[in-house]
Amino acid sequence: MTLVDTNIFLDFVTRDPRWAHLSRKAFVERAARGPILVVDPVFSETSVAFGSAADCASFLDALGVRYEPMAQEALWRAGQAFKLYRARGGSKTNVLVDFFIGAQASVKEVSILTRDSTRYRTYFPEVEILEP
Repeated sequence: MTLVDTNIFLDFVTRDPRWAHLSRKAFVERAARGPILVVDPVFSETSVAFGSAADCASFLDALGVRYEPMAQEALWRAGQAFKLYRARGGSKTNVLVDFFIGAQASVKEVSILTRDSTRYRTYFPEVEILEP
C-alpha cells in the first residue's frame, strides 16, 4: 500500500511540465503493486484544484484511490513530530499536513509517494519514501 502526497495529484491536475509525467509514472507503478491511499489532509489540499468535493472525489475514484481515515494514534504522532520540528527551530506553520501524512504512513506501515521527501525522512525515518 502507498499513501500519496498532494503534490503528486496536483502534478496530474495542473499538468505540471516538469513533474506530471514523472509523477504519473511513479503513481502507476505503485498502483500496480497494491492499493493507493489518500487521507483527509491530502483530499483537502487536492480539492483546491476542483469546484466541488464531488469533483475531487470523482477524480480520486477514477484513479482507483482508496480513502483512509486518519488513525487517532497517527494524529497524536503528527502532533508530537510537529512539536519536535518546532523545538528544533522549524518556523513554518503550514507544514502540519506533512506530519499528518507521515504519521499515518508510520502507524499503518505503508509507503509515501511524494516530491517532498526531506521532512518525511527526518521525522518518520521508519517510513519508506518513494519519489517520482
